[in-house]
Amino acid sequence: MRNLLMTVSYDGTPYFGFQTQPDGNTVQDHIEAAIQHLTGETIKIHGSGRTDAGVHAREQPFHFHTESQIPVERWRMALNGRLPADIRVISATEVPLDFHSRRSAKRKTYRYTINANRVPDVFHRNYQLHHPGKLDLEAMREGLPFLLGTHDYTSFASRHSTKTSHVRTIYDARLVMDPSMDIPGSRIQGQDQGVIHLYITGNGFLQHMVRIIVGTLLQVGEGKRSAASMKDILEAKDRAAAGPTAESKGLMLWNVEYEDQ
Repeated sequence: MRNLLMTVSYDGTPYFGFQTQPDGNTVQDHIEAAIQHLTGETIKIHGSGRTDAGVHAREQPFHFHTESQIPVERWRMALNGRLPADIRVISATEVPLDFHSRRSAKRKTYRYTINANRVPDVFHRNYQLHHPGKLDLEAMREGLPFLLGTHDYTSFASRHSTKTSHVRTIYDARLVMDPSMDIPGSRIQGQDQGVIHLYITGNGFLQHMVRIIVGTLLQVGEGKRSAASMKDILEAKDRAAAGPTAESKGLMLWNVEYEDQ
């Protein structure tokens, strides 16, 4: 028996998330079908976490046990030849049998992308939330430190969350401006703010947590809430205290880190 750890990258637009759903088209379904086609085994893979419908992944680790003796260096090409073009295995390695892609994970980083230009980007429309209104980016940045540390994040969790504890630790949260796709002269004319990325790193995340944080931060940027209100929202431990859940398409699982990394 071998334990293989792989990392997959995918465009989540057409999928109902990573994890198998009763009647959904998921990334896990396609990977398991590709493994069965390759080895003849009926295998259940274990992801480092779930992603919602429409959410993307730059690096999503998963592991599974197999009796196959296919050399580890051949798995990537073999699976990619059996997967849809929007799902790609980018790495494969053999790990100890007790390794678990979710339980062994130490840090996860998500990136949420906001297009704050007047006109949406045709080519990135499936990966960005378009927000044409002016945002107070400094106020949004001022609200981020209140989220850092170990807290009960009930206010930023879906009402449908099934977790017994909503306590998590956020290590880092930052807003980054990306000028690479700017339209020439647009900022000079005061029309566009560019593309904004929120990177947030923690030991784990609750259902819709990053998207609710983004929805609340946007209200801060719009002047509907103060930056300091992020502290009050967190302490309320009440989903009704926070802002709306931002669209899924702007969210991407950026990477997952393990002890030996």
